[in-house]
Amino acid sequence: MAILFLFLYLLANSLSLYGDAFIGVNIGTDMTDMPSPTDIVTLLKAQSIQHIRLYDADRAMLLALAHTGIRVTVSVPNDQLLGIGQSNATAANWVARNVIAHIPATNITAIAVGSEVLTSLPNAAPVLVSALRFIQSALVAANLDQQIKVSTPHSSSVILDSFPPSQAFFNRTWDPVMVPLLKFLQSTGSYLMLNVYPYYDYVQSNDAIPLDYALFRPLPPNKEAVDANTLLHYTNVFDAVVDAAYFAMSYLNFTNIPILVTESGWPSKGDSSESDATPDNANTYNSNLIRHVLNNTGTPKKPGVAISTYLYELYSEDLRLGPLSEQNWGLFYANGAPVYTLHLAAAGTVFANDTTNRTFCVAKNDADTKMLQAALDWACGPGKVDCSPLLQGQQCYEPDNVVAHSAYAFNAYYQKTGKSPGTCDFKGVAIVTTTNPSHGSCIFPGSGGKNGTIINGTTLAPSLANSKDSSSLSQFYKVGSFSTILIFITSILSAFVVL
Repeated sequence: MAILFLFLYLLANSLSLYGDAFIGVNIGTDMTDMPSPTDIVTLLKAQSIQHIRLYDADRAMLLALAHTGIRVTVSVPNDQLLGIGQSNATAANWVARNVIAHIPATNITAIAVGSEVLTSLPNAAPVLVSALRFIQSALVAANLDQQIKVSTPHSSSVILDSFPPSQAFFNRTWDPVMVPLLKFLQSTGSYLMLNVYPYYDYVQSNDAIPLDYALFRPLPPNKEAVDANTLLHYTNVFDAVVDAAYFAMSYLNFTNIPILVTESGWPSKGDSSESDATPDNANTYNSNLIRHVLNNTGTPKKPGVAISTYLYELYSEDLRLGPLSEQNWGLFYANGAPVYTLHLAAAGTVFANDTTNRTFCVAKNDADTKMLQAALDWACGPGKVDCSPLLQGQQCYEPDNVVAHSAYAFNAYYQKTGKSPGTCDFKGVAIVTTTNPSHGSCIFPGSGGKNGTIINGTTLAPSLANSKDSSSLSQFYKVGSFSTILIFITSILSAFVVL
């Protein structure tokens, strides 16, 4: 029976590679107050995010993702690339430790070997393809090569003369790497990983690219960019860059390699020279990108062909070096509060909707109990929170423990202060969540009910289990129809074994 379950798991993963387009998120770690893996997974579940990319293969994170079904791309960091690219044994050991040890509990579906190696670490370029081959060999030996794809993310700057897209070609300097790389991707049924940043194309264009064109805003027909060689019309920068990659591959006689966009996004804040790095523009770009991808429209060159995309990024990374914009690409702050609320009404279950910014403040799962008790005492004392619902016999007394009681008190303070910045911290033991922590007759402030504050609208990102929205549920069953069938088959088989 265990073998059957493993087979079904492998089949589900292999089918997911070629289905409808999906939206995923990148999870960076350059943060002062990095959330715990448990808190990250809680946020992913609350936002119905089913695809993530890690920049490493952190063991604690992979363990936290176990049994969630979330599809995970793990990465070989650039500083490990040289060792893996020069030693088959080193690559095999990396796969054994970071992949095989977590399969099938953690749903690992891809390995990204390095990141933008040709442009950021050119001295490692000669061993890049060897690293991919060694990783692939280890997967073949473990019989995992059909459901875990191996590739390497590229900066779109490896493509020269990218408009019109039909004239695009890869920088010929990298032909000794790019040609064998594309042969590897073709032979293994993998995809070209590409980082696409219309923000940088726009900023570096010296006003040649209109802002609306970069943000997916509708353009009148006479303003659309037309490729004179193909007569294809381009309404946005994203499609033009992706098609440039398709044409660059075809120039080298590779016409059947799909593209996976491993990074794309827009910064919400910048310094004085980055005037278009704003919350409104970030919201517009990411909302339109999500809608564009999930509609499966493809690109002018490849209409209807899925261009699955990972947003950059889940959290803003305040420790990143460079201009201010580098620290402000996230959808959420480290404490779980949304940077802005995406305009995604009727766009499916990813990031739910944009009807309200409903958030709650709760205790961290791994917080020290003594610190929680001290924070609870403060909230119910100097913080002037009404903690009467926590008294014995009252609606929020159960469960009778400091974590549950702190969650109620923290949230009451957070809501009372209008969710002001810094009001959900309590010396590091509290975190913002979009999941309504109410339970039974205990209704938390901010969620409505007799001991809560009424807020119009629906939750920012309800979990599927609690969603009453029929359109969201129908989207879920459409996207996850194979998973639904898999559960059904598994139930029947289980019953058969019992009989």
